[in-house]
Amino acid sequence: MSTPAEALPSAQSEAAGTQSDLAWRVVGLVNLYRLLIPPVLLAILYSTRPAPTVGGAQPQLFAVICVLYWVLTHALVDAGSVGMLLYASGGITSGLGILLFVPIGAISLLADGRSAFLVAAIASLAVLAQQIAAQLLGFAPSTDYPLAGVMGAIIFLVVLLVWPVSNRLNESEARVRRQEVDLANSAQLSQYILQHLRESILVIDPSDRIRLINDSAAEMLGAGLAIPRALIGEVSPRLLYLLSTWRSNHGLPLSGDATTFVAADGARVIRPHFASLGSVAPTPVIAFLEDTTVIAEKVQQSKLAALGRLSASIAHEIRNPVGAISHAAQLLAESSAITGEDRRLTEIMQANSARVSTIIDNVLQLSRREPPHPEQFALSIWAQEFREEFCATSQVPLHRLTISSQSEEVQVRSDASQLQQIVWNLCQNAMTHGLRSEHDVVEIRYGRLPGAGRPYLQVADRGPGIGDSDAERIFEPFFTRAQRGTGLGLFLARELAQANGATLLYEAREGGGTVFRMVFADPSRWSDAR
Repeated sequence: MSTPAEALPSAQSEAAGTQSDLAWRVVGLVNLYRLLIPPVLLAILYSTRPAPTVGGAQPQLFAVICVLYWVLTHALVDAGSVGMLLYASGGITSGLGILLFVPIGAISLLADGRSAFLVAAIASLAVLAQQIAAQLLGFAPSTDYPLAGVMGAIIFLVVLLVWPVSNRLNESEARVRRQEVDLANSAQLSQYILQHLRESILVIDPSDRIRLINDSAAEMLGAGLAIPRALIGEVSPRLLYLLSTWRSNHGLPLSGDATTFVAADGARVIRPHFASLGSVAPTPVIAFLEDTTVIAEKVQQSKLAALGRLSASIAHEIRNPVGAISHAAQLLAESSAITGEDRRLTEIMQANSARVSTIIDNVLQLSRREPPHPEQFALSIWAQEFREEFCATSQVPLHRLTISSQSEEVQVRSDASQLQQIVWNLCQNAMTHGLRSEHDVVEIRYGRLPGAGRPYLQVADRGPGIGDSDAERIFEPFFTRAQRGTGLGLFLARELAQANGATLLYEAREGGGTVFRMVFADPSRWSDAR
């Protein structure tokens, strides 16, 4: 794309080199006038015979001049042709001299003062010359010379009257050209700024068509579909729904948690923000597309840094007292002097001590996390091995964990051990919360996203699902609705996914249940990652 410095001169040269619309219209009208006059005169000549109204003195010459005037129509032959028509019609008294007023006036509008007066002088001389020839050959009396002089004076008067109008038109035309240059420069500057903004922006007109869109927004919505004049409903039905909701709320900001949509690549969650570009409805709308994954990464990194600082003192300040409480509860439970109800209290103490110890281990594991060691492997083989190991370890029947795929050969590049930790956590959650009956199963599905082509692996269940109020918080550390959960499982899973260049997303499953989808890095960028 050209820079503003390159774009502005090109706009000026383009506007300066463009012929005025007014000039072309005037020339077109004059040419049309010239093309119509000869047939009209010929029609009058032959329809009024044997005593024609025009061309009575020299009918044959009159017809020949009409044909030549029609064939050779040009500003330079106007005066000569009309003069010959006057001569063939018997002189100035025929009244055909009025035919000179239109071309003389048109030339006065388009040409400068000198050229206009020169053409007027030539036309006046042509009128006078034909009068002299007609008087010498006996076609016209000598008393017609004053009429010829008046006709010449009127021709000069037409030039004088049109001259100031021409000056004003030229000034207006120059002003319009400057405005066109300014508008062209403004449009190009706006387009340049729009394309080079770091934010993703698109402008939607009242008919829900894309008017303007920059490259980053087009990439989010699908570069092949998100183009100017495309219907936003065909590009992203979810974005159209959010836009309609915003309009129905009279431009108030969207509230609630269900205000996002998944990008075309399936790896990012986008939150749109809308603003009107006018005060009278319906108005175009500018939409700012916010990549929530980038913001989430920054928030997660800040939380991770805080956890790292906290973990330095956890081992000595928390683990030792918790270990002492657990040991004391265990010794108390072994005493024969306590009752059954007191023994139950010791079990509660031991269980919660173990829970705190697990949280401490997870936080310390997070702070000491090793960098991933990615390798390329096929998901088909990995998924089968994972299924067998998970079912054997968790004592889950194989038929409760199924595997399906869109294609047999899907290659990914990731740390296999960290991928196993991610999927293990997802499957464990699905087995705990997503199996409501003996016929329910947890499904592992892999393939490639349509359009983007990025590999993905998802874990889906038919459980009660996750409430809308919790959907935005499930990846936050220590957030859980379970009574015995730590709230770190999904947080660690997303952190491990991001470390491997992947994205872990949640969406509600149609018909009920949850879907956790891990979208792997784009295969086209594997070489860059290496």
